[in-house]
Amino acid sequence: MQKHIAVSPAHSAVNVEVVTTPRGLKLWLVRSHAVPVVSLEFAMRGGAAQDPAAKAGLGSLMAGLLDEGAGEFDSQAFHRALDEKAVEMSFHCDRDHWSGRLRTLVKNLDRAAELLKLAVNAPRFDEEPFERVREHMNARLRHLANDPGSLAGRSWKAKAFPHHPYGLPADGTLDTLARIERPDLVRSAKRGIARGGLMVAVVGAIDEQGAAALVDKAFADLPAKGDLEAVAKAPFASLGAIDLIDLDVPQSTIRFGRPALARDDPDYIPSVVAAHVLGGSGSMTSRLFREVREKRGLAYTVFGTFYALEQGTYFYGGTTTKNERARESFDVAQAEIRDVALNGLSEEELEKGKTYLIGSYPLRFDTSAKIAAQLTQIQLERRAPEWLVERNRTIAAVTLESVRRAAHRAFGDGSLLTTVVGRPEGF
Repeated sequence: MQKHIAVSPAHSAVNVEVVTTPRGLKLWLVRSHAVPVVSLEFAMRGGAAQDPAAKAGLGSLMAGLLDEGAGEFDSQAFHRALDEKAVEMSFHCDRDHWSGRLRTLVKNLDRAAELLKLAVNAPRFDEEPFERVREHMNARLRHLANDPGSLAGRSWKAKAFPHHPYGLPADGTLDTLARIERPDLVRSAKRGIARGGLMVAVVGAIDEQGAAALVDKAFADLPAKGDLEAVAKAPFASLGAIDLIDLDVPQSTIRFGRPALARDDPDYIPSVVAAHVLGGSGSMTSRLFREVREKRGLAYTVFGTFYALEQGTYFYGGTTTKNERARESFDVAQAEIRDVALNGLSEEELEKGKTYLIGSYPLRFDTSAKIAAQLTQIQLERRAPEWLVERNRTIAAVTLESVRRAAHRAFGDGSLLTTVVGRPEGF
């Protein structure tokens, strides 16, 4: 077994070992014996981007059924087996990948591994859980049908990425979910669930032999390769457009965004610092929060952040405000975006932004489940374990010049694709 050690961002006990199992799989391992628990997270590329347009939501429906019966166990028997050993297991479908999580006591590790193996190797997709999970998804879609935030987000993505999987709703629609049949689920699992490209993180009271045995038991019998469709680059469309969706509500929900720099771009990290200072994902210290809420009282919250997908990266933000103040809120937000694009950040803003991004990073590693999730995410980003240290060093090295250049490249002239739901005045 090969191993590689990386020091954690907090210089604590989060040391990563890269282990090769006897059957040739790789995993990232972090040993933590504080409690007798093991957390495992895995990911495989694919996700909702593989859904046919007419059957959007297929990947999410498939993921929702992996723990609803497998092998000789129907849905009730499988959940009973999980409950008997207090095993937590779940599966998820994101835009570019499928993922799964397992959490168990060390004493129940063998049984947990057996159940995980069944779930990924032999899902049943029986009729009763199939219809039940689909109806649960339908109920959620009906609930969100008139939700302004959901309407704005879906419409914005459809306008930003037309004729591309990123423009489709990952959870589908009532029409697309209705078209999905059991053979579609079987084909989706067969095409997507494979050990080639498997990314795994194991965290907890376990050594490298135990972690390797766990991973081999769960995944080594999967097909070597899947059969994924190639996903094209996602060109950003409709920049500068404003899309209005009429809804009889007293407030307008605004979503805006534009293309951004790819994750492998040399200016990506400086642009992330600029985006944090600008929008801060809702941070109360961000420029947007200060200008929109604190100075003018236009909205309760406002946010802006980057989303880096495999085939496209974009800046995305928004707010909700009274209809009569919607245009003012948008104009204030866009003015701040343009100012950052043109002038970059002040020295004080840069230092505060870097300090927050570096200082808050260890909070992502304060539980075994969070550590496993972060290590899997780093693998999805095609980074090495050294990124745990390099990430903060790279942020610390951002200068006023580099952040000004990156902000100009990322935000351009400040033009935005905007979706507004409500009855806004001034648009």
